[in-house]
Amino acid sequence: MNKTYYVCKYTPVELLTALGGECEILNEMPKGFERAEQIAHPNICGFGKSVLEEVLAGNIKELVLVNCCDTIRSVYDILEDSGQMDFLYMIDMLHCDIECSRERTAMQLKALASAYASYKGTIFDKTAFLKAFQPKGRTQEPHLAVLGARMGQELFEMTSKSMPLPVVNETCVYNRSVGENLPSEDMDFDALMEWYAGELLHQIPCMRMMDHAGRKQLYQDPSLKGIIYHTVKFCDFYSFEYADIKGHTDVPLLKIESDFTLQSSGQLSTRLEAFAESLGIQKETKKERTMGKGYYAGIDSGSTSTDVVILDKDRKIISSVIMPTGAGAANGAERALEEALKHADITREDLDAVVTTGYGRTAISDGDKSITEITCHARGAHFLDPKVRTVVDIGGQDSKVIRLNEDGSVKNFVMNDKCAAGTGRFLEMMAKTMEMSLDELSRVGLSYQEDITISSMCTVFAESEVVSLIAQNKRTDDIVHGLNKAVAAKTASLVKRVGGEEAYMMTGGVAQNKGLVKTLEERLGTSLVISEKSQLCGALGAALFATDI
Repeated sequence: MNKTYYVCKYTPVELLTALGGECEILNEMPKGFERAEQIAHPNICGFGKSVLEEVLAGNIKELVLVNCCDTIRSVYDILEDSGQMDFLYMIDMLHCDIECSRERTAMQLKALASAYASYKGTIFDKTAFLKAFQPKGRTQEPHLAVLGARMGQELFEMTSKSMPLPVVNETCVYNRSVGENLPSEDMDFDALMEWYAGELLHQIPCMRMMDHAGRKQLYQDPSLKGIIYHTVKFCDFYSFEYADIKGHTDVPLLKIESDFTLQSSGQLSTRLEAFAESLGIQKETKKERTMGKGYYAGIDSGSTSTDVVILDKDRKIISSVIMPTGAGAANGAERALEEALKHADITREDLDAVVTTGYGRTAISDGDKSITEITCHARGAHFLDPKVRTVVDIGGQDSKVIRLNEDGSVKNFVMNDKCAAGTGRFLEMMAKTMEMSLDELSRVGLSYQEDITISSMCTVFAESEVVSLIAQNKRTDDIVHGLNKAVAAKTASLVKRVGGEEAYMMTGGVAQNKGLVKTLEERLGTSLVISEKSQLCGALGAALFATDI
């Protein structure tokens, strides 16, 4: 028997169950939208595309939708036209909880019951209907909550594994609350549907409802210790609630956005783990270590380079290396660590602890602990200069800005999206387009004559602009300055979002680009602390954490 899938908490699941249906939430995140993008508008939100992808893959034959938004209406039209569904139905659920809305909803429920019973060949079972109600209990234990737009099951599992406390899914379909007070036994079908309509409309509201003040109970829970607020790209319903929550709660708050695919899971994992670390609740580590001779190593495995710092028991740097990561994070880390040990004239057995950080951290099995580069950069920067309050890190594939507390802990942070615009990879591609090395690019642009503006930060479109400027015989210095301006503007916007304040330290390989540094300083109106050691901030922070193990 086929399952009947649904996507909204206003779906009358109990009614479908009473008519013989086996209902299940549709909330999977596909690897991509190969099928959906062939037939859907590109600006349909990722969740809408994920629904299309599952149906077009032949995984779903029965689906009940609620007219939440334009995307769902478009999905319904596309699926109806496809002819691939055995049963497809959309309920016209109104956006308010008043008498006329309940009357209209009761009529919708009766129409659905008639269509579904005809499809299933069943009749309404009142006993099964009443048994189907399972009111959601709310935990009183310390916990974290995911709020906002629906979060795919895979991303929620990743979130739960990253956090030091239990995580409750309070998004869309998962904060369903109906049937807390069951109807009287003598109600006939029509009366039951009128009661049921009121129950459905009187839930904790979602952002589609006209009056969503009742959502405050989701973030005013005294046992709530942190919030992960999730939005979906191209979805407007939850775009402004985050700001309201931020102004009315003191609990730690992280905002993340997904396109409802698994493609950006690596970057999202970094954000989630950094947020978990900022909560200050340590997970126990069960890995056994052998005692060394008072030396500690930090390994920062990045997309372009792998950095290693070794400290002695007095937290003095006795060795450091920066080497190309090469093919495979684990191999790159092994080579860099061996080189650092060689420079320090010690062996691996002399190390008391090794902490890994960076995007390749999880691939390195030799570490005693793994900590995100956000937390490590903050600690490393504070160690080098306690006056630093903002760290600007532009690496090979991402850029991030980190606000620090006085003790060097992370106060707030923001990262670029999964696009590589404004990162080292962007500059590397522009250098290739201009037939220059990265070293040449870093020196050119300091003395420009024409103030050229590169309007696009997309690598493909920016490359087209650069080719066009070359064809116009524009000076190389002027073009490079335009690129520096574009990267500086994007970075400055991240600084503004995080509320950056002096003193600033710049880390990452792009800090070696003198033209970009100068342009960014002009944009921020202040100088950036940059040194040879600041380029090792991530590895240094990891080594400092190793001394705490």
